[in-house]
Amino acid sequence: MAGSLQERSEAAETLRRCPDETIADFVRTGLLRICQPRRYGGYELGWDVLCSVSQTLARGCGSQAWVQNIYTDHGQKVSTFPLAAQDEVWGDDYDARIAASFDPLGKARPTAGGAIFSGRHGFASGIDHAQWVIAGGHFYDGETKGRRCFFLLPIGDVTIIDDWHVVGFAGTGSKSFETREVFVPEHRIIDGAQSERGRAPGSDVHSAAIYRLPRGGVTATGFAAVIVGIAEGFIREYLEYTAPRKSRGTAISSLMGTQMGIGIATAEVHAASTIYIEAAREVMRLLERGDEVSQELRLRCKRDSAFAAQLSLAAVTRLFNAAGGRALSLKGEMQRKYRDLLAGASHHSIVWDWAAAEYGRCALGIDENES
Repeated sequence: MAGSLQERSEAAETLRRCPDETIADFVRTGLLRICQPRRYGGYELGWDVLCSVSQTLARGCGSQAWVQNIYTDHGQKVSTFPLAAQDEVWGDDYDARIAASFDPLGKARPTAGGAIFSGRHGFASGIDHAQWVIAGGHFYDGETKGRRCFFLLPIGDVTIIDDWHVVGFAGTGSKSFETREVFVPEHRIIDGAQSERGRAPGSDVHSAAIYRLPRGGVTATGFAAVIVGIAEGFIREYLEYTAPRKSRGTAISSLMGTQMGIGIATAEVHAASTIYIEAAREVMRLLERGDEVSQELRLRCKRDSAFAAQLSLAAVTRLFNAAGGRALSLKGEMQRKYRDLLAGASHHSIVWDWAAAEYGRCALGIDENES
């Protein structure tokens, strides 16, 4: 499908969302069910499988691959809600899609049978094609700080805000949404801390290892997958563009600088692919044995994902700078892939300075609550 996604990449950017044909292909091929429970027609495969699939798709179009990744990610998240919530989402439609905004920006107060929830949330990739959303927020039940929770809402309970006008990842359709005084039943609310540890209610319903996956640092590998895939797609385009290229009569491919640049860039992207996917695979091996995932490994996943993003970005930046003026055409794929890579690498989960510092604190034995 990577070729089909590349053919639609310009359309996705113009629409500022995934084309309908792409969503239909994701549904037809089952690529949104990778981490979905078998109870609802899913495959219950590992996080590393999702990463590999998303990396492959991103070689064609990073924006559309990002949406495939997050839909599948959010399906895994819904699988950790109580069974009553899962039945609501998938009971009549195994292909229901879920957008999300996890930052705890909403506020909830208790009421009979659940909570009243309000909030404005951003960066909900794929929301134009979603039937459900997950929103982060705090539940205030007589507490000053509130308890961090996740709230599952049908799309009819939210108002989509058309504010996604961006330089990169335009095709993700990562718009904002707002909820006002919406009732959320108790079974569609889960505790944030339990969810982050892979210990939410649904984790006891399904036996597969994927439902015990801790979030946060581990799931950052999914973002790295898309970024590495974009870099691989860019390099493919660069090679096809550069091989016949001449500048003032000189074959650019004959220059040692060109050859070395390609050698270094491909090594960096290969290293990026290896480092992030191995971290994801190590997590799945532990979970499949029934072992715990340590805080050190969670932060290593985040560190390695951020490092993979930086390696990919550095490699592609040098090649793009060497590609000459013709590569700047808005009809060309290289500039779009470069802009998508820039956008992906800026995601807060894989900011290099933060990821490196968090791992360093853990390695030094400094408690995360210490200033």
